[in-house]
Amino acid sequence: MRYLLIIPLVFLFSCSKKTDKNKAEEYLKNGEAKSELSEFRVAIQDANKAIEINPKDAEAYYKRGNAKNGLIDYKSAIHDYSTAIELKHEYVEAYCNRGIAKRNLREYAGAIKDYNKAIKIKPNFAAAYYNRGNVKYELKDNNGAIQDYTKAIEINPKFVDAYVNRGRSKEEGFTDHIGAIKDYTKAIEIDPYIVAAYYNRGIAKYDLKDNNGAIQDYTKAIEINSNFADAYSNRGGAKNDLKDYSEAIQDFNKAIEINLNYAEAYYNRGVAKTNLRDNTGAIQDYTKAIEINPNYVTAYFNRGFAKYGLKDYSGAIQDYSKVITINPNFIDIYWNRGFAKYGLKDYNGAIQDYSKVIMINPKNADAYLNRGIAKYKFGDKDGACLDWKKADKLGARNAYNLINKYCNE
Repeated sequence: MRYLLIIPLVFLFSCSKKTDKNKAEEYLKNGEAKSELSEFRVAIQDANKAIEINPKDAEAYYKRGNAKNGLIDYKSAIHDYSTAIELKHEYVEAYCNRGIAKRNLREYAGAIKDYNKAIKIKPNFAAAYYNRGNVKYELKDNNGAIQDYTKAIEINPKFVDAYVNRGRSKEEGFTDHIGAIKDYTKAIEIDPYIVAAYYNRGIAKYDLKDNNGAIQDYTKAIEINSNFADAYSNRGGAKNDLKDYSEAIQDFNKAIEINLNYAEAYYNRGVAKTNLRDNTGAIQDYTKAIEINPNYVTAYFNRGFAKYGLKDYSGAIQDYSKVITINPNFIDIYWNRGFAKYGLKDYNGAIQDYSKVIMINPKNADAYLNRGIAKYKFGDKDGACLDWKKADKLGARNAYNLINKYCNE
């Protein structure tokens, strides 16, 4: 799976100095500690007690909102942040965290509005720029996201996550693999243990056809996180491209061991097995990928190819036909199904499929060549000769020989 990793939003837990020794402050202090331990329900109870003592305490609502955010109760969290803002109009952290809650509810416009307000109050608030950049990324505004990440980095040159996410936006938005690699490398210089930077840099190197460099980065990501299924799968993909199929299979095995429902890992393992001419094993893997994802077009396609390799032409036709129901404009599928029909001596069916290829691409010389062969087998010599002559004009090899052998009698 070649999904670039996004570093999560920066969540702010605390903003106020805790100098008072009163009971409310103690509840808030204890509640914040519980939140940092992910004991959010206890943290809410502590915030409730603080609010009972002082219903006008903006910080208590803010911290209760943080705990509710941790429980994925975003609507309630937004309500608490809003109360905190009513009590303390320029509560910059409350605006920022309310933006996070809105973003989690896909209320992107509201989230950006909150980040804008936080930035207006505090122009050098790096986390607000970073979080706004994440929302812009989700809105496919990679240019705007890059601008925000860049501003966050200007404010905080050690902002590792901003480098990682800026690199991701450069790669996904502009296929700027070199620029992305520079950002990932900078992140690694700051924090040598940041998994996302190694993993994403591996993807960028893979896209630049640097399979060995990609393997090195995926390996480093795995050293840091030994249960990183995507890193194993992607490393296997790079090994596949280097034709190191046995090693690739080991990586796909590991990815599947970590995630039994990893459709892409089954599919890619099937590709490796196909390349090793283990069509039976490949079919098993493609079948598993299809069980997990019934609309996995390339899995049907490759399973059909593997079945064809075993001379199971009927099975191949079934898979190719399934692909056509999902994607009727997939030209290669008609080509392959035509071969399978020819293997069953269904020459008329083969002619129909090659005709479909020609309809999609009228300059496909080999389609004319093969349709001519099917027509000849079907008894249509004149039609065959016309196709071969067309194939010859388009540059198909062997067309001239067929014309001389069968059409000049």
